[in-house]
Amino acid sequence: MNLFTISELQQFSGVKAHTIRIWEQRYQALSPERSEGNTRYYDNSQLRRLLNIVSLMDGNYKVSELCSMNDDEIFKLLSLQLKNQEEENNPHEHFVLQMIAAGMEYDEFYFEKLFSNCLLRFGLKDTYTKVIYPLLHRLGIMWRKDAMPPAQEHFVTNIIKQKLFTAIDGLPPAKTSRNSWLLFLPENEFHEIGLLFGYYMIRFSGRKAIYLGTNVPFESLKSAVSDIHPSHLFFFMVHHNMPEQSQKYLNALTKTFKETKIHLSGNEKLISQLKLGKETQWIQSVDELSTLLA
Repeated sequence: MNLFTISELQQFSGVKAHTIRIWEQRYQALSPERSEGNTRYYDNSQLRRLLNIVSLMDGNYKVSELCSMNDDEIFKLLSLQLKNQEEENNPHEHFVLQMIAAGMEYDEFYFEKLFSNCLLRFGLKDTYTKVIYPLLHRLGIMWRKDAMPPAQEHFVTNIIKQKLFTAIDGLPPAKTSRNSWLLFLPENEFHEIGLLFGYYMIRFSGRKAIYLGTNVPFESLKSAVSDIHPSHLFFFMVHHNMPEQSQKYLNALTKTFKETKIHLSGNEKLISQLKLGKETQWIQSVDELSTLLA
């Protein structure tokens, strides 16, 4: 069981701690326990209940009504709301919160239902930028706070990867090998969802793209470039490396692959500290990649 403070509930739900306390006092929305030191704490079920209440607040429900319902009644309302969300003011946040809740419970059926609903409503690009990316960012915060066990994070990210692979598999092969792209993650880099979505976008644009995957040794990359002769290299730096180490790696890339355009994305704080050469482009958003491919 994971335990959370009220400040962590505030961070995960977007509801201020003061407001959460008011809901507890007025409506008995949550029932925190107390430690031996008299510190209040909340468990997984309390967090999920709060996320569910917040998800329903944009509908025609009062906070007092939602807080007085039991968990089964709230879940029924959520299922009903999924069928009629065209009037939602902020549907993206609704899906983010519900996917987190589904992940906390290893509820694959509900998670896939949410994901499919997103694809139908928003398409894959907006699903990634407005739901999946914020979801991953939120999960990262929860993981760093030790509020979500690694197993639950892996559960969520693997479902997302499965969906992206399915979308990629449905694309036709490129008609030409000109202007080809080679995608990879450097050694000790394993977070590939961003790279997978980039792979989808490049393939969707009609260009040839070859995906090497995660944790690619430098010598293996050299061998692949020698065989394929790509016009572009695209990789992510996500891991929190020292800037000096990342700069050394980037320098090696630009020195070794002088005839190839290099694109990188990922950890903004890290990349902003690097010196990028003329043939290196930092892609900071999905829209930037779209513009480049257009």
